[in-house]
Amino acid sequence: MCHTLGCQRSYLYSHPEAELSHVQYVRYGRSLFERLQGKPTQYITGRQEFYGREFLVTPDVLIPRPETEHVVEAALAFARNARRVVDVGCGSGAIAITLSLECGAEVWAVDVSTAALKVARRNARRLGARVELLAADLLSCFAPRSLDLVVSNPPYVARSEEAGMQREVREHEPHIALFAGQTGLEIYQRLIAQAAGVLRPGGALVLELGYRSCEDVRAMLGPPWRGVQVREDLAGIPRVLSAEL
Repeated sequence: MCHTLGCQRSYLYSHPEAELSHVQYVRYGRSLFERLQGKPTQYITGRQEFYGREFLVTPDVLIPRPETEHVVEAALAFARNARRVVDVGCGSGAIAITLSLECGAEVWAVDVSTAALKVARRNARRLGARVELLAADLLSCFAPRSLDLVVSNPPYVARSEEAGMQREVREHEPHIALFAGQTGLEIYQRLIAQAAGVLRPGGALVLELGYRSCEDVRAMLGPPWRGVQVREDLAGIPRVLSAEL
């Protein structure tokens, strides 16, 4: 209703006598119908809050989730001393834009989806963030030893888990940003190998973890990686893994 009327929730409580116009009634009914069909509220309103800022979202990008704020928190510990930071699989740009605004480092955002990059570009302009956007497959476009920090919330859902996913996610969020392959570990394997080549000595890698993927991903971080750390989310689930070169 707030989306239909373009108002704050307080307006609804303070104006109980207000009546909808015919156009507003139709718009409200359309939004309710879309929600009943499983379309996430964020795609109906086109907005989602992340780290205290409002981001535009479309079905071309994943909806930023509160759990991913833990990724930002972990990355900021490294980003404040970094010269060049890259967010891999940027989607709406939530991570890259937040890091740019919070730490002021040179931030690049990479995604294989040009449609997602258009959304990220709109968000960067709206929020006044200086983020360079690139269409590329993971870190393939960066030179060896050219980065200080790589951050990513990569696709990590196994294809075998598709049937058990929430309807809102399975039917409406972009599969290219959800599914990594048969095991859900395929993107982690490629990304970790590439990060070892493009990070400078002392650089860091910060990854969001999929459910029950912690030990498998940790096992990929043998030498030359060191200082592996895992952060849990508010539900006590291992959510973020970081490692240094």
